[in-house]
Formats: sequence, structure tokens, C-alpha cells
Amino acid sequence: MSYISHLYSIYFAPRGNGRMAELGMQIAQQYLRPSDKLIGVIGDAGSGKSMLVKGMFPGLELTNDDEGVNVRPLPLLEMLDDPLGMGSISKKGFSLFATPHTYHLDIRFEQGFTQCPELARAIMAAIKKGKRVVVEHFDLVYPFLKREESELPVNADLMVGVGEEVIVTRPDLFGPIPQDIANIVFKSIRYRKMVHSAEDITGYFLSHGRPETYEHADVKHGFVLCFKEKPIVSLSAIEDKVNAVIEQDIPISFHDDEHINIGDIVYACTAPRNHVRSTGEIEGFTLIKDIPYDPVRKCYLIVGLVGQKEAPKIGADIDKIERIY
Repeated sequence: MSYISHLYSIYFAPRGNGRMAELGMQIAQQYLRPSDKLIGVIGDAGSGKSMLVKGMFPGLELTNDDEGVNVRPLPLLEMLDDPLGMGSISKKGFSLFATPHTYHLDIRFEQGFTQCPELARAIMAAIKKGKRVVVEHFDLVYPFLKREESELPVNADLMVGVGEEVIVTRPDLFGPIPQDIANIVFKSIRYRKMVHSAEDITGYFLSHGRPETYEHADVKHGFVLCFKEKPIVSLSAIEDKVNAVIEQDIPISFHDDEHINIGDIVYACTAPRNHVRSTGEIEGFTLIKDIPYDPVRKCYLIVGLVGQKEAPKIGADIDKIERIY
């Protein structure tokens, strides 16, 4: 057999549950192998890990409480008490149900009930029985995953990190280790939260409470709003309004699965958990003072950036926004 080495791939981490689930589906189609047994997912709370997992594994029952429901007891722990992996056995001696092929667990959530060494033993027991295990916060349990024949921790077959970008890697003996991915995504997630909050505030002033007439896209440290027709709007005025809200340091909070609170305003949002805690945490917001036309997507673009010392100039600096160094 010949091996093609895959180091890593990077995607923008989209804002919005629908786009995140679609990216998960794409990752599964391109990178997931039938033989993969251990899938590691790394990222901060609210980064969209669970939605990405739902896209990668449609129908998989998640065991954390992100949606207000959790599965108790953890089904994976049955692997420690079920040597054949055949499922529960009734008093009459026949199998009540077959065990799943794919298990899910959120290590950070499960630590409130079970210690990491026991979770690690359950993961290894499931893998030994031919099951697949999808592990959120994989970096927390990695040091405890051991095989009898080796003292080295067992790395994931496929590892995905979710921060400002989604990193997809297939580790081998030489790495990367989960902490490498964690160091990147935990540092970059702050930009994604700043961008998402700035995007929603900008959308509020653009729409004036009306339904959105644009689609969303992504750019490094920023957002893109795509219009079929060129919008007639003063970008300087919109930028001033957004920056005024940022200066007021207004709290942003979760309202429900489809809305956020920006102060006293309830605003529709497709990823309400992925925001800064208040507008004052948004740094260096600016709008590019032009509305370029994208001939590929056939739409006009309004581009917003965060973490900027000054706004890029159209025709001079805009092509440097996504440079690869």
C-alpha cells in the first residue's frame, strides 16, 4: 500500500449553524476514512464543535448538554462492562438492542461525572471492539489514552480544531499532537467572536430591523456580506454607528437558539453562542470604504474587519488581507 501524507488543511470557520454543519459534511466526505476509529475535535465552548460533528456524522446522538439535554448514563461507559460489545442483556437472556457503531462524548462536560482515566479506558475499550468514538475537547483526554504495547499516548486518526479557522489534520508518529492544535484555535477564537459580533451589529444597522437581503461569507479577521444588487449605503456612517456601539460597551448575550441580546435589542442570529460578552471587546473594527464586485460569485461585497490599525485601501491593500506568509 502506498501512503499519501496529509499534513493539514485550513478552512474559514463559518458563522452560522447551517454553514458549520455543511462544512462538517464536506470534511467528512474529503477526509474521513471508513477505518478511522478515533476522531478528535478541539475548540473552545461555543466555537461550533458540536454543529461541526453533526455535519460530519448526521444522526449521531450527542451526549453533552449544549442543547439543554444530556444522555445519562454515558453510553460509552457500557464498553467497560460489556466485554462482547453486544449491548444490554435482559433477564430472559437475549439482547435488547445492539450497541451503536459510533459514540460521542464531550470530555469537558463528562469530567463533571467521570474522571479522565476512566473515560480514556472506555474510549480504548470501544476502539478495541471496532467502534468509532468522536471526542470533543480531545486535548484533555489525550495524555490518558494508552495501548498496552506502547507508552506513547494514542493520537486521533483524524483531528479537527475549531477556532477562527477550522484545521483538519491526520496525525502520524511525528505529530501534530492535540496541544499543537489547541494552542492555535484557543488563541484565534477571540477574533472569530469579535467578527461575529461586529457582523451582527453591522447587519442591524444595514437592515433597520428588516429581513436580511444578503448572504454571508468569510475573510481573514473579518466578514463579507454579499448583495445581488449594489446597496446604496454610506459605509462611513455605518462604521461610525457600529463604533459608537462598541464604545458604549453594551452587553451581548444568548437569547435563544435563533436570537441574541445586544443590550435591550433582540436580534436574529444563526450562531447565538459565538459572541464576545460585550461590544467593548471588539477591537479595531473598520469597513472597507468601497463595495467591490466579485465576478466569480456575481455579487457586490461589503467587507468588515477587526483587529485593524487602519482600513485597507481598495486596489492597494485589499489583496493583502488573505496573504499566506
